[in-house]
Amino acid sequence: MTQTLTLVVGGTGKTGRRIVQRLTASDRPVRIGSRSGGVPFDWEDPATWEPALENVGAAYVSYYPDLAVPGAPEAIGSFAEMALKSGTRRLVLLSGRGEEEAQASEEVLAASGADWTVLRCSWFNQNFSESHLLDPIVAGHLYLPAGDVGEPFVDADDIADVAAAVLTQDGHLGQIYELTGPRLLTFAEAAAVIAAATGRDIGYTRISAAELTDSLTAEGVPADVVELLTYLFTTVLDGRNAHLCDGVQRVLGRPPRDFADYARDAAATGIWNQE
Repeated sequence: MTQTLTLVVGGTGKTGRRIVQRLTASDRPVRIGSRSGGVPFDWEDPATWEPALENVGAAYVSYYPDLAVPGAPEAIGSFAEMALKSGTRRLVLLSGRGEEEAQASEEVLAASGADWTVLRCSWFNQNFSESHLLDPIVAGHLYLPAGDVGEPFVDADDIADVAAAVLTQDGHLGQIYELTGPRLLTFAEAAAVIAAATGRDIGYTRISAAELTDSLTAEGVPADVVELLTYLFTTVLDGRNAHLCDGVQRVLGRPPRDFADYARDAAATGIWNQE
């Protein structure tokens, strides 16, 4: 049978569902691979991988919970091997900027023999509206162990536009695209932008990594997620990513979306004004 499907691993997540929307809108046959919808796909259960890869020509690979966790490179290598055996040659990996552990997974993919592309992304804008930072924003105050280091927050819609392009167009094989927004913002500055967009007072207090760990643990956040978030805030936000890259421009020929535009549109949905 002709390999026609595009598999979107994590197809119900922040980037995955947006990619599915774009591919579907352009009449591309899509298979959603997810623990919660579409075809069953679980990184911890390799038995789910082969059925998801059947008749797939290209795959967007989003590893859960993050490529920084132990075992990720081995899983990516095993998945790439299975993909090639199944006839899936084009693999697009979602990766993280400044994460040495993530780069180990990138190297495994590059050595696999697949037609690969890496999307190495900065922090998502949507972490403030669709993830762990939503509740603190709604409550009116962010407590995080991030100081005056700027982060070039990138929009998940830009990531999805780039991913859809590299999955379906020629000229992107063997490329590492670093995807960032158009300017650097500290977390305190990002909170202020959201405050302006919502017309609310949203404060920011820098706390220690230990305080973050204690707070997340008290909220019942799983230990592996607590460890990951603490790592990201204390290691990746040490200044190593405080510069802009041109991945969005290189692929799409346009500038990336500004955080203020994201905040305006998110505020219009009422997501930050929940009772």
